[in-house]
Amino acid sequence: MNTPVRVRFAPSPTGYLHVGGARTALYNYLFARNQGGVFVLRIEDTDAARSTDESLAAIFDSMKWLGLSWDEGPGVGGPFGPYFQSQRRDHYGIHAQALVEAGRAYPCFCTAAELEERRKQMAERGEAPKYDRRCRGLDAAERERRARQGPAAIRFALPDQGETDWDDVVRGNVAFQNQVLDDFVVVRSDGRPTYNFACVVDDHEMQISHVIRGDDHISNTPRQILLYQALGWHGPRFAHVPMILGADGSRLSKRHGATSVAAYREMGYLPSALLNFLALLGWSYDGTQELFTLAELERLFRLERVGSNASVFNLEKLDWMNGQHLKRLPESERIRLVSEYLKERGWDLSSRSPEWTAMLVRAIGDRMKKLSDAEVHGAFALRDRLEMEESAWASLRERSNAAELLDALAARLEADREFSLESLEREMRALAAERGVKAGELIGMARVALTGRTVSPGIFEVMALLGPERTIARLEQAASRWREASPRARV
Repeated sequence: MNTPVRVRFAPSPTGYLHVGGARTALYNYLFARNQGGVFVLRIEDTDAARSTDESLAAIFDSMKWLGLSWDEGPGVGGPFGPYFQSQRRDHYGIHAQALVEAGRAYPCFCTAAELEERRKQMAERGEAPKYDRRCRGLDAAERERRARQGPAAIRFALPDQGETDWDDVVRGNVAFQNQVLDDFVVVRSDGRPTYNFACVVDDHEMQISHVIRGDDHISNTPRQILLYQALGWHGPRFAHVPMILGADGSRLSKRHGATSVAAYREMGYLPSALLNFLALLGWSYDGTQELFTLAELERLFRLERVGSNASVFNLEKLDWMNGQHLKRLPESERIRLVSEYLKERGWDLSSRSPEWTAMLVRAIGDRMKKLSDAEVHGAFALRDRLEMEESAWASLRERSNAAELLDALAARLEADREFSLESLEREMRALAAERGVKAGELIGMARVALTGRTVSPGIFEVMALLGPERTIARLEQAASRWREASPRARV
């Protein structure tokens, strides 16, 4: 390429990092890495009322967790700072004044109430609510007179005719008729720049070569191109990536479930899997390969292979993909991640040995699609108090010999000094043979008594994780509860 690749991700610190924003950041990051370019992080915080330090910290934390390190920006620095829009106000003022002096912008003295009233009148007449340009024709004397009465906004003087078009890397040629636009505000009356103006000034001064963003910004692009032309600047190439939809086909939102990167982290997803999943929401390599590491994505990503059709956020696919990424990890790494996750969730593992955690991970096995599954499938061992599912208890109640067999099993295991996987299986099967029941039936009853569920990891791993004391106590408690609840036992 003739110009060095420089791309940017520019979130507003008004909330957590949305998965849609994370995908935009990822595409920018991958394009920069693939092209040997620079990935810039810029914070668009001109909305002082909604911007918070908490949101800013959450964005930084999510970006770092995902592994999307930026080359220029907050905490890193760079030659084109500052990288917070709130600290660049003087930059916007200089260029806004240049537009006014060139006759490409003008002061607007209309109040918010006046503008709202005119919009209502236009809507009643069936007209598109556009600015009527009444301040555009004011002479110098009138402008000076009104300026003495209070501050004015600055509006861009839009061309009356023609069209604005561009060659979008993703969508091909896109064109807007200028007459459908209006004289939009570039600087508000309080001196704050609008999104479109600040974006153009920053992208120019930071030498951004490509603007990769969601296609919800397409309507902003003609306005920005016109600003580039009015300021005599050469604009970047634009690439508008498709939106992400929920399962019902509407734009992904909170009603579809979690939408923030932080929420998926809390649910136990791996950053590698979430990145892999987000990359495929719009981009594909060969239409076949689905599992990628970040290093592979950096090497294979091509912006031209991003499609223009919207993609559906399929949570089942993410779960599968996360499970595959977990499988690919060395067992020691899975154990470390599970241990850290459980500790972050408030579980005290100080009395547990590393071997115990390793056994838990092995016992859950392929059931572990995400780290939180260790908490779900391992709840029986993590909690001292057993939580019994009603359906599981109902299945145990139906067994007429449940209490007798559970008590017998408890007594047998109490005498088992070895208490190993091998000895537990040996004693369980021996008891079943002695009592003339199938081993599977006895195992099913023990599973409910020990885990409170009809489905669990292997029963002998369950016993080993609980240890002798808790195993025997739960078997005896289940037998006692069965007798208390069964009319037949009281006859």
